[in-house]
Amino acid sequence: MHMFLSLQGPNDGHHVSYRRFRRRIIQRSSSEGPAASTPLATGGQREPRFDLEAVCQRLELDSPPRDHEPAKRHLQGNLHETELAGGVLHCGGVTSPNTQHTFTARRWTATENAPEQGLVWRAAIHEHGNVQQAGSDERTHALQPFAILDSTSVSQCGKSLLKLATPSLLNDYYTNLLDCSCDGIIALALGSSVYLWNSETRALVGHLAPSPQPGRAYLQTISCLSWSRDGRTLCIGTRRGEMQLWDVEQKKSMRRLWSHQSVVMALSWKQQLLSSGSVLGHIHHLDPRAPSPLVGAVVQKEAICSLQWAPGEDCLASGSTEGLLCIWDRDIAGVTRSHQPITTMTQPSAVKAMGWCPWQRKMIATGGGLKDGELRIWDTDLGTCVTSANTKSQICSLRWAEKKRYLVTGHGLPHHQVTCWSSEFPSLSPLYQLRAHSDRVLHLAINSDSTPIFSAGADQRFHIWDM
Repeated sequence: MHMFLSLQGPNDGHHVSYRRFRRRIIQRSSSEGPAASTPLATGGQREPRFDLEAVCQRLELDSPPRDHEPAKRHLQGNLHETELAGGVLHCGGVTSPNTQHTFTARRWTATENAPEQGLVWRAAIHEHGNVQQAGSDERTHALQPFAILDSTSVSQCGKSLLKLATPSLLNDYYTNLLDCSCDGIIALALGSSVYLWNSETRALVGHLAPSPQPGRAYLQTISCLSWSRDGRTLCIGTRRGEMQLWDVEQKKSMRRLWSHQSVVMALSWKQQLLSSGSVLGHIHHLDPRAPSPLVGAVVQKEAICSLQWAPGEDCLASGSTEGLLCIWDRDIAGVTRSHQPITTMTQPSAVKAMGWCPWQRKMIATGGGLKDGELRIWDTDLGTCVTSANTKSQICSLRWAEKKRYLVTGHGLPHHQVTCWSSEFPSLSPLYQLRAHSDRVLHLAINSDSTPIFSAGADQRFHIWDM
């Protein structure tokens, strides 16, 4: 059962009332366990840390909308406001009430504390007791991230080779928590931590965990992550608007960026430039190497839930929670409210599952949500759907397997399957139905050689499929 608030009065009253309510819930949760109105299991079925985190996640998801008018926005700390006026970028000063959109690049002085704790590197601890024998009861074990639950020594096409545990994986359709680097390193966010697993050696490399802060019970939740195309940098976005860049090979933090004032929903790289999309519909283009990283920004009408540069990096696709698929040109410099997408397409549900075809450069695939279930291939030059297939299920995730020329989709009800499609345009036909998950397949990843396929589901299980 979700938590709903009935608030009346002006917007400022909404914010104060909600903040007070949220603080009381968190305090009670930390001292007395889960609140009765939260969708949490009691009786010690989960660790208290995860229960508290789930309460915070739900509060964040159900928070009332913020006032979008810059004249009424209250900023705390030493913030450098980037305002929009006549298509020119201005820093500092007071935003005019007539300004349509405001872009913010946050910056803290050395004497101020950053609003959220950072991540620190933790080496992997390999315990023999962490490996579970096939066929044993999983419920009797305190499962650790990437603990082996089942494996097979015989490679069979379309069969799960390995099943691993992913406890505390957030069951949220709009998150993007799984990615595979060009070197085969899997990054998967579990709660407030990111675990790194080598798909070649099948060994846990380590994980990034929140740095300990005495007196702070709340751990910010990760909402998205993305590897750079060269596999050297991992970017992690949070529900508090922060992005953290990590050099995983050197095991060190490169930079922390506070560009958004809301949830970072999606990330995508263009060489050394990073694009990020927020729940308020802002797309920021950042150069992490520059002292002032924000180099460009645009606004989409609705909340962004997917973002991806085309393989040739000549255009950017963004998907919204209201069914908009926007294609933007490569010109990202500056902040201008007059900048509009070159093509806009619509579908009846959120454009969360989305991906460019690697060998048909102007083609992009999208998957429909629960009330839609349609798999569509779009021609972005014409702005039309060239082919589609009704899957009769929610499409939660989507990836292309370039070398094998497959399109792979992850589904929800009724079968929670992974489907491989032949993509001989203009037709779509299912080749394989991969079934092992007991809940919706939220995330997919594919290695650079297109084998195997990795899937992470709301059942808190991670599967490796042989293709």
